Formats: sequence, structure tokens, C-alpha cells
Amino acid sequence: MAESKSWEQDTLQKLLFETLKEQRRKRRWNIFFKLIFFSLAAFIIFSTNSTDFILTKPHTAVIAIHGIIASGNQASADNVIAALEKAFDEKNTQGIILDINSPGGSAVQASYIYNEIVRQRALHKNIPLYATCQDACASAAYYIASGAQAIYANPASLVGSIGSLIDGFGFTGTMDKLGVQRRLITSGMNKGFLDPFSPLSKEDEAYAKHMLDEVHSLFIHDVKQGRGNRLKITDETFSGRVWTGISGKTLGLIDGFGSVETITRDILKSKNIIRYNDENDLLQQLSGRFTSSLKQSIKSELAPSIS
Repeated sequence: MAESKSWEQDTLQKLLFETLKEQRRKRRWNIFFKLIFFSLAAFIIFSTNSTDFILTKPHTAVIAIHGIIASGNQASADNVIAALEKAFDEKNTQGIILDINSPGGSAVQASYIYNEIVRQRALHKNIPLYATCQDACASAAYYIASGAQAIYANPASLVGSIGSLIDGFGFTGTMDKLGVQRRLITSGMNKGFLDPFSPLSKEDEAYAKHMLDEVHSLFIHDVKQGRGNRLKITDETFSGRVWTGISGKTLGLIDGFGSVETITRDILKSKNIIRYNDENDLLQQLSGRFTSSLKQSIKSELAPSIS
């Protein structure tokens, strides 16, 4: 009788262990196939358009304008305008924020971006567009910001610098000391304009100043159009001077103090932020969703169960 009970216990234990082994095998295969599925899905999305996957909920579209504004840079007109078009056309965009941290750059690139902002705002009047200033929002960067519905900065931000310049170096004195002679042959009397190895003539200086004045006038016109009656014009408003956020608010250069996060939370009442022209950030957001989902699947598969 004792031998019979011992045999039954051994058999039950073996069956139990085999059942547990089978369950573990099933879980491992489950995890393996989910890994394959997520990897395949990620590949398909990344190879088509990673943005489309993460824009399924209402969100704030953030467009970065960082560094020197110039063709070929992150803050070029091509990059920023493409992001603006995508953000305005996306049906789940609650609002757009220009995240600016730039000392300025090309007046041409800034003008392109400013004009696109004005055009898109006229086409999408239900989508507000704000500008926020980090350390600096000066010169060409402020040109762009002036096209926004409102501008926010930190009290210590540097804003303004509404002016234009041409800078360079003159080496004529150094060349004389070294005994180096400049040989410049042109087919037009003005072809050597502002050549750094030739003396600066009064005619060249006057013409350069004329060009700068024309660019400056365009800058002033667009800032006035963008800021309207909020701008308190003084003798120094368009002098090229830069101000802190505190003084800038007093002068009407900005509307208040805030950041991307505070504008998203307090004004747009949005919970989600999507950065449109930062591909690395988009990939991180997307991969983060996959990782979170995968971790949850693995956790549920490895959790103790009763069956």
C-alpha cells in the first residue's frame, strides 16, 4: 500500500514538473515571437515615416531653432519650414511652439521662415503658434520669433538685437609688416568689394552701409507687422541693442515669461509634446513606446500564474 502511494506521488510530481516545463517553454516562445513582432513593426514604421506612428493623440508640436540660422544648418529655412508644414497639416496638433535658442544668422533664411509662419497662421487660424526663447533669441532669431502669436522668454534670456551687420577682418597692415604684396585682378571695378587683403575704400564702405540699411528696413517692417501695438518704439528699439527678458517685456519685445513646458501645460492645456524637427527625439519617443509595451509583455509572461 505504501509502495502504491509512493508510486502515485512520484507520478504526480513528474506530471507537475513536465507541466511547469511546458508552461515555461510556451512563455519563452511567446516572448520570442513578440520580440520578432515588435522588431518587424518598428522596422516598417521607421522605413516609412516614424512621425506618423506617434502623432495619433492630441499634442503640442515643438519646432527647434537652435544654433546659427544658416543654409545647411539645423536652423535652416528648409528644415524649419518642412517641420512647420508637417505640424500645421497634422490633425492632432493642438498648438505649435518654436523652441528658439540662437544668436541669429542669415537674414534671408530668417525671412523665409518668417513669411512661412505668417502664411501658415493665415491658413490655420485655429492652431496657435508661440515662440519661446532660451538663452538667446537675437537678430535673425528674433526676426523669426516676431511672426508668432506671442513670444515668451526667461527673465535672463537675451532678446532683440534688431539690426544687421557685415563683419570681417582687414590684413593690409599685417601684410605691409611681412612685406607681402596683394595682387588682385578683376574684370569689374567693384568685383573686389570688401576684399580683406585690400584697403577699405570710402565708396565700398558707403555701399555696404546702403545694403545693410535695406536689409535693416525689411527687418524693422516685419517686426512691426508681427508685434503690432505691443511693441513700444523708442530711439533704441531698432538700434541693434540686445535686452534681457525683463527689459524685453517692458519694451513689448516679448509677451511674458515661460518655457516650452509651461506654455504646453498652462496655455495649450496639452499633455503630450512632440518635437517635429528632431529625428533622434522622434525615434526615442517611438522606441520608448515599443520598449514599454515589450517590458509589460515580458513582465506579464514571467509573472506567477495559477492554471
